[in-house]
Amino acid sequence: MSSRNYFINGITELLILSILKKGDCYVYDVFKTIKEKSHGLLAISQNTIYTSAYKLETENKISEYSKLVGRKRTRVYYHIEEAGLKALDELEVSYSNTITGIDSILDSLKE
Repeated sequence: MSSRNYFINGITELLILSILKKGDCYVYDVFKTIKEKSHGLLAISQNTIYTSAYKLETENKISEYSKLVGRKRTRVYYHIEEAGLKALDELEVSYSNTITGIDSILDSLKE
């Protein structure tokens, strides 16, 4: 796996947990929210979101449940758990430190 994939997977986990903190939703909702809120700048596939959601679920950071929509169709919704809230706090600090560090380096190279 390339380093870009690790970076995207980390960002995807951060975004999934952040979105679920606002409320339960299913993968397409997560995909749509990322696309809309980033004004189309983040292209994270539904497959990447599913992969990250599966990882978060196996780590007990999120849970899933099925909900009947319409007459015969069910959707799998995800819910953030306490461990997910703690992980989100850590990811937010890590993200902030990473962005600050990168900005510092880039700013110093402009001088």
